[in-house]
Amino acid sequence: EGKGKIVDVLCGKMDLVARCQGGSNAGHTIKVAGSTYKFHLLPSGLVHPTTKCIIGNGVVIHLPSFFNEIEDITKPQDGGKPLNVDGRILVSDRAHIVLDYHQWEDGVRES
Repeated sequence: EGKGKIVDVLCGKMDLVARCQGGSNAGHTIKVAGSTYKFHLLPSGLVHPTTKCIIGNGVVIHLPSFFNEIEDITKPQDGGKPLNVDGRILVSDRAHIVLDYHQWEDGVRES
């Protein structure tokens, strides 16, 4: 596919990058100067230090995964360079929030 690679190249020239729909089920890995970052929910524009990232109203945010992903890129376990996300992640007040309970409830209803 390579969509993530193309988006990453274009992000370096943008002030804002938006994720408009979807959830954390997909993702891609970006390698920058020996550091590896895995993105599932957050926009990959965060690898560019001046790019702000917007999570739009069509995105389903599983809160534990959201905070885990921030932790993974700000404190990489592989010894990579931490990314600074302070003031760079903007979340729509209309984005859909999902908690572990919702996933459990969904599983119960399907069984």
